[in-house]
Amino acid sequence: MNSTLETLEDNKVKLSVIIEEAEFEPELDAAYKRISKEVQMPGFRPGKVPRKLLEKQFGPEMAREEALRSALPEFYSKAVYENDVDVIAAPEIDITGGQAEGDISFDAVVEVRPTIAVTGHEGLRVEIPSPMVTDQDLEERVDSIRRQHSELKAVDRAAANEDHVTIDIAGTINGEPVPGLTAEDYDYVVGSGAVVAEIDENLVGAKAGDELTFSAGHPDETQDDTIDFAITVKEVQEQVLPETTDDFAREASEFETMDELRDDLSHRLADVKRAQAAQALDEQTGQALAALVTDDVSEALIEDEMENRSQDMAMRLQAQGIQLEQYLQITGTTPEGFREQLREQAEVSARVDLALRSIAESENIEVGDEELDVELRELATQLEQPIETIREQLEAAGRLKAIRSDMRIRAALQWVTERAEIVDENGNQVDRDLLEQPEHDHDHADHVSEEEEE
Repeated sequence: MNSTLETLEDNKVKLSVIIEEAEFEPELDAAYKRISKEVQMPGFRPGKVPRKLLEKQFGPEMAREEALRSALPEFYSKAVYENDVDVIAAPEIDITGGQAEGDISFDAVVEVRPTIAVTGHEGLRVEIPSPMVTDQDLEERVDSIRRQHSELKAVDRAAANEDHVTIDIAGTINGEPVPGLTAEDYDYVVGSGAVVAEIDENLVGAKAGDELTFSAGHPDETQDDTIDFAITVKEVQEQVLPETTDDFAREASEFETMDELRDDLSHRLADVKRAQAAQALDEQTGQALAALVTDDVSEALIEDEMENRSQDMAMRLQAQGIQLEQYLQITGTTPEGFREQLREQAEVSARVDLALRSIAESENIEVGDEELDVELRELATQLEQPIETIREQLEAAGRLKAIRSDMRIRAALQWVTERAEIVDENGNQVDRDLLEQPEHDHDHADHVSEEEEE
């Protein structure tokens, strides 16, 4: 097989391929065998009809058409590999010769990944949440545990945020009750915003015995109806939190003292905040890199990324026993809205990819054979196969180049991240070491009571 490459406009190339008749013969022979299984001729069992009889009966064009249909994708892929073409869309193939006899020739016009140049990547400024645990963070966590062990006490005063009120509530549209918005002796937490904001606005300052009437928009944003509410306040209760004593620590956790409980909570919060900050660093660095790409992004790149994301999400949902259609219903998302969300994410991802490829090229970032061996060794360990087998399989599939390319992109991202200025929401520089997860001994699993985890 011989192939040549011609660069066209609009990020397209044309591969011109010639397959000598002798090289095509095995494909043609295989096509005759497949046809032989499908036809019936007197005196011959299916699959045993001689090739010469088939040629005489149907002519050579039928077998050549079948052979081309079957083998052309492989010949095209081989030409792509030989010419090192980074395709991003399906090709337009035109068979230019050999349909009846002789050498096969075809042209394949295909869109390729554009090469762009970005600037400003040497010192990005990336803002992330602080990975530091503050006193306020710790006290909020302690208060969360206290609320789980709190008691309710009736009070003779106006309701305030975080109070529990017992109410009779009736929501109607044109005098007709609204399902789910009519209940008696309903325990409502003031300020929770559980239904509509107007409920909380009217309950703040209300006392037991008050009757409230007001109107509000439907909580379902797709509905234009106005709901009339009638609420009777029957009781106001405040939440009484337990004191933070050692007795409370023993009741709420496996620790003997509040100091021990606070120390454990502090370590756990630090792990969570580090993980959140590290994730934010990746996300914000990606956003910053995407902003460096001023070129229009190919629709083929976006569509390919959308397809990958859609399949990945469908697989993750399926692992949880949920179909994508069910997920859309649960979240109240339309197929059009879901696709639009995918598109926004895919375009950012495509821009990040183009930026990192540009940076890898401009900064001469390469992946050596030793680094590739490490990657393949890890893959072999995961698949529990010898590294030689993995390498042979990837070489046969033409995947080694793609793996090296992915590694190069990851190396470019690391290059950028190492040189980025990382600051928190107050503009203070963040120590990179704080983003690394320490290796604690968390074998104790649950120092906080099961009630807290609920």
